[in-house]
Amino acid sequence: MPPATSDALTERLTGLESRKDEARHGPDPRATERQHAKGKLTAHERIELLLDKGSFSEVEALRRHRATGFGLEAKKPYGDGVVTGWGTVEGRTVFVYAHDFRVFGGALGEAHATKIHKIMDMAISAGAPLVSLNDGAGARIQEGVSALAGYGGIFQRNTRASGVIPQISVMLGPCAGGAAYSPALTDFVFAVRDIAQMFITGPDVVKAVTGEEITQNGLGGADVHAGKSGAVHFVHDDEETCLAEVRYLISLLPSNNRELPPKVLTGDPADRSGDALLDLVPVDGNRSYDIRGVVEELVDDGDFMEVHAAWAQNIVCALARIDGHTVGIVANQPAAMAGVLDIRASEKGARFVQFCDAFNIPLVTLVDVPGFLPGVDQEHEGIIRRGAKLLYAYCNATVPRVSVVLRKAYGGAYIVMDSRSIGADIALAWPANEIAVMGAEGAANVVFRREIAAADDPEAMRQEKIEQYREELVHPYYAAERGLVDDVIDPRDTRSVLARSLSMLVAKHADLPRRKHGNPPQ
Repeated sequence: MPPATSDALTERLTGLESRKDEARHGPDPRATERQHAKGKLTAHERIELLLDKGSFSEVEALRRHRATGFGLEAKKPYGDGVVTGWGTVEGRTVFVYAHDFRVFGGALGEAHATKIHKIMDMAISAGAPLVSLNDGAGARIQEGVSALAGYGGIFQRNTRASGVIPQISVMLGPCAGGAAYSPALTDFVFAVRDIAQMFITGPDVVKAVTGEEITQNGLGGADVHAGKSGAVHFVHDDEETCLAEVRYLISLLPSNNRELPPKVLTGDPADRSGDALLDLVPVDGNRSYDIRGVVEELVDDGDFMEVHAAWAQNIVCALARIDGHTVGIVANQPAAMAGVLDIRASEKGARFVQFCDAFNIPLVTLVDVPGFLPGVDQEHEGIIRRGAKLLYAYCNATVPRVSVVLRKAYGGAYIVMDSRSIGADIALAWPANEIAVMGAEGAANVVFRREIAAADDPEAMRQEKIEQYREELVHPYYAAERGLVDDVIDPRDTRSVLARSLSMLVAKHADLPRRKHGNPPQ
């Protein structure tokens, strides 16, 4: 006959299993049904999609709040509305927390916040990426200021982790009020169309204050933030696709700022010729083309992950691999606004450059820029200080930097797009490049305006002076002759030259002056 202690232990184990089962499935089975009816997964289901199968280790699954009043003392569900823990993505450790909308609508209370604080501290200490799966109704009103203080602790840790570990926010439901600032402090924000919303004040408050009527999606839906505010980097139609893309992003990144990104052998030869490039980029600088076709030709297997694809489309920022190594690509986009730099493009590029520099990701810059966008609105809205953000980011970056001028590179925009003069390690150009203060047409009108005005045939004289300026100052080898371009290369060799250059620079080390931190333009 087994000892009594064995029966007691079995009973306790049964009780443990019961509690953990309740923590996983929630106190009310109907809550899970309601979540699924909205087309949404539960917190645990989302974590299972994000992490490698069977790798998740949960932390504080049995945590309960201690709040009283407003009926809270009678409602103490396990987990307190958030699931926290760690697992792996392609074998590498990743920390995660996921709001459980079935419990208090995922609203944040003191215990809920403490669980998140703990997992964030663990991620920072372990030097591993942190992913937040957001689906919550904001601060738990019944807990008052304790809930608000919980958000403060999250924001403080977001800031402490910035540039130390990758932080990724995934919007899978509502995120209102102060809660929206945590995603804004992270490196990348994903959102699922139709089920995700972010706003500081909701439609009802907006209507009461301004009289404007708008839906939740119209105010803060995924597409609004991806295309208008720039608060969302990636938008997907369903949770499964979204979380698969989060996994892919993590695979491109190092675990922390002390490591290099993982190398992946893709089988795509580093010296592969890019014959298609000869047809992709027209020699005529006035003709448009899609720079993404060029990126596709240069990177491994034509595979790249574009960041902020729907926002500031006149510049393309993407993560990809060249010869198995992760690179960050910044490229002017002639297919949108002729590729000019404006306020949004400058801010988009600056944030991306800063991220790559923080996490040891080399930068490849593809230049085809006619200048900064002129206009009263641009000047009044701060193109000087906001355009300077991109300049500051490049000047401050110590990672390997290679730039390639594909066609035109005019004025201050040429300088800003990682020219040799601001620290590019290798500056390359294609044979059709035009690097100059401005285009020959505009320059001739300024430099030779008196001669043109005094000529018997002003138009003929203008054309003559345009050709003179082009031959003397805008020809493809002017910059190379002065050491501002390291080499003028055959476009078909661009991939192999990039691969060799980045391989040479892999051990690059550059120290910035000793300081607490810089003061970038705002």
